[in-house]
Amino acid sequence: MERVLITGVAGFIGSYVAETFLRKGFSVLGVDNLDPYYPLEYKKVHLKRLTDFPGFRFFRRDFSEDPLDDLMEGVAGVVHIGAKAGVRASIRDPESYFRTNTIGTLRIVETMRRKGVRRMVMASTSSVYAGHTPPFTEDMKTDNPISPYAASKKAAENLLYTYHHLHGMDFFILRYFTVYGPEGRPDMSVFKLLYAAFSGEEFPLYGDGEQKRGFTYIEDVAKATFLAFQNVKGYEIINVGNPRRHSLRRVISLVERYSGREVRLRRMPPNRADIPETEANTEKAERLLGWRPETTLEEGIERTARWFEENWESIRGIFPAMPDI
Repeated sequence: MERVLITGVAGFIGSYVAETFLRKGFSVLGVDNLDPYYPLEYKKVHLKRLTDFPGFRFFRRDFSEDPLDDLMEGVAGVVHIGAKAGVRASIRDPESYFRTNTIGTLRIVETMRRKGVRRMVMASTSSVYAGHTPPFTEDMKTDNPISPYAASKKAAENLLYTYHHLHGMDFFILRYFTVYGPEGRPDMSVFKLLYAAFSGEEFPLYGDGEQKRGFTYIEDVAKATFLAFQNVKGYEIINVGNPRRHSLRRVISLVERYSGREVRLRRMPPNRADIPETEANTEKAERLLGWRPETTLEEGIERTARWFEENWESIRGIFPAMPDI
């Protein structure tokens, strides 16, 4: 049984990726520092899906500070999902983003080098495409990030290229596009919209709602990440996103349809750190991984709304008010 080390395993994406590997017969060493960016109780919801698998072991460690040498023994590779996420939050605390996303990544790849672990898949972000007109292709110049979060992830991408060049290590970097789904991140728009629908609180709408995103369903993202690990060779950057973008107003209408509730809006000025539109060109993912997203926005919002309704009481217990993150 192959063993893989997955960082950020108690997070939204990390937990789905770990579950995918476990269902494919891998054993998983899961690392997470349980950062208080959102409540520990919600991270336990993510971990609960994994603890029933006999091949799963959890380690509470901070990869930006704690050594991982013992966990690198005998692993086939690393899936590096762990990061400090959040464009707007990074403006308030930029140093912590570089400490985790850049220095933390350096510590991981340096441990890999010492231990002879040769391959990694790393999660990056569509936020690095600031200033470009979608659809975004991987060969676009991404030297002008407009948030500390995007800058810290771009620095990590460059760092991996350095280790590929110097040490011949293999890296696939996946630029994720606005991932959503059941158990989604509480700072993301789909979670907040559903929270507003079920609670009656107002949703903070930045700008006019015409900003567009390549909303990508979590199970599609987890599948792409698994395929990337199976195929990683050399150094590649690959978009993992929906090649069709939708406006936030469209998402609001779907949330209202599938929740059966109205979303009250609170108008806010546009945020300078937000990219107006994102959309992924996925030709490279199709060519290298044989992957393309399978879940339509309608299907994904319907499934997420159903999960929200079924779990509303526990969600309200964890988040007595809409998360202000």
